[in-house]
Amino acid sequence: MNPSEIDAIVERYEGKESAILAILQDIQAKEKYLPKEALEHLGQRLQIPLNKIYRIATFYRAFSLTPRGRHEIHVCLGTACHVRGAQRIVDQVTMELRVRPGETTKDRNFTLGTVNCLGVCAAGPIIAIDGEYFGNMSPIKVEGVLKKFQPGQSDKKEASNGKN
Repeated sequence: MNPSEIDAIVERYEGKESAILAILQDIQAKEKYLPKEALEHLGQRLQIPLNKIYRIATFYRAFSLTPRGRHEIHVCLGTACHVRGAQRIVDQVTMELRVRPGETTKDRNFTLGTVNCLGVCAAGPIIAIDGEYFGNMSPIKVEGVLKKFQPGQSDKKEASNGKN
């Protein structure tokens, strides 16, 4: 992200330090993470010490200082999903993508994460990919769900109206 893009984001918030969270969210939305260079420029632009920006960026789990995948996968490990085999789902996704929770695939297509609860307990185990929920998951269903999000599959996904 070049400095002029960061400046444009800052200007949308009238250069106010109080808008730091919104500015960081906008940077991450564009880059899929918070690049060091962007944070350095932001600190200079808003006259905020870099360590303060890092404290904010590392306090909130929504922010990432490492590159994220194009698609974010969240496997629910809440109690209802856990007793229905959520760990087997995590294991299957890990095997399919060759990443562990918290990691991003080499092609930066997927980032795998786990969450404590997605709030859809009756349909567990649940996988959410980019906010789209896939319920009653089993290890055998994982490959099919992941295929919908592989590069070149967006047209097919849209044609099926995102149904699972």
